Amino acid sequence: MENNKGPFSWLKNIVSKGENTDKKAGKYQYMILVLCIGAAFMIVGNVLFSDKSTPSESQAVNSSQGKTEEVETFGLKKDSNNKTIASYEESFEKELTKALEEMLGVDNVTVVVNIDSTDKKVLEKNTVTKSQTTEEKDNEGGERKVQETSTDQQVVIIRDGEKEVPIIVGEVKPDIRGVLVVAKGAENIQVKKWIIEAVTRSLGVPSHRVAVMPKK
Repeated sequence: MENNKGPFSWLKNIVSKGENTDKKAGKYQYMILVLCIGAAFMIVGNVLFSDKSTPSESQAVNSSQGKTEEVETFGLKKDSNNKTIASYEESFEKELTKALEEMLGVDNVTVVVNIDSTDKKVLEKNTVTKSQTTEEKDNEGGERKVQETSTDQQVVIIRDGEKEVPIIVGEVKPDIRGVLVVAKGAENIQVKKWIIEAVTRSLGVPSHRVAVMPKK
């Protein structure tokens, strides 16, 4: 009974029967059984390794998709900001061209305006100032007062429907880097002075940022 126990008892029985009947046939049976056992181990190993490798592959795919979404979002923000700057420049150029062409001795005007950024919004803020005074005494009986002041500012947020937005109390016009005016009649010194004065006063830029050239 003890000889029949164990996981490979059935294998021993088959091999022993094969040896009693035909030694050559028993060798073939033994080889087939060994191949079957080896194949079974390979299948089990593949299943275990495939289960372990699946999470890492899915994580790699998810991380690559996340990077793509961040790049696309950043690109859209940058592009929309450039369009806003271009629209501001175009608006300044149209208004300035229309005004300069109404001036005496000025004709066929071309204006190029270069701005630094879009307009800046001034947000409502709550300011909290804290002051603390500490009295200190040294070993010689001297006293001194130390005052510490800290300021904390927080943007005021209100609810607009389902979203929260800051309160805007004002807007600051964009800074202008430079203005170029090319016009007929600008070769006249007096007309050139008029053009520079008109540009500096209307746009609030210093005269060294304004270039006026005669048109051919």
